[in-house]
Amino acid sequence: MKIRTLQADDVERLLAFELDNRSWFEQHVEARAPTFYSEAGVAAHITDYLSNYAAGSMHPCVLTSDDGAAIIGRANLRHIEHIDRTKGVGEVGYRIARSHARQGLGSLALEHLMEVARTQYALRILNAWISPHNLGSRRILEKFGFHRDALAAPQVVQVNGVDHASHLYQCHL
Repeated sequence: MKIRTLQADDVERLLAFELDNRSWFEQHVEARAPTFYSEAGVAAHITDYLSNYAAGSMHPCVLTSDDGAAIIGRANLRHIEHIDRTKGVGEVGYRIARSHARQGLGSLALEHLMEVARTQYALRILNAWISPHNLGSRRILEKFGFHRDALAAPQVVQVNGVDHASHLYQCHL
């Protein structure tokens, strides 16, 4: 497995990853718009992410098979719309293919994002929003020193048509 920055030529690999894992992801996070699930939709998504990366407002990564032929996970460092370097705050998010779940890839992705946050962006605080139903992600976050901010209001998202409250977890680097 390798972790690298998202590239413009990842359209086919990323579309295959998202289509193969769509129902799995939608059990845990808010569904993407149906228009995303096409070559044009994924190409626009990549263009947007790479534009934000070039501006220094996010750092989009993919986890690939050893030979680079398949994307098996995604990991992003951002802050809602951008990384807030003034406040030293960023937000992490990751998703791992169902076929590669419980193999430590979520931990590797988070560890990579934490290192990027410290060394390339000089961030001091990382945030992550997770649903209480996503026990695997909560365990990973807690393993790396994230703690739930009990004072932060939950974000309500739709998961399979049901409202779910996501809670803020924070880590001081």
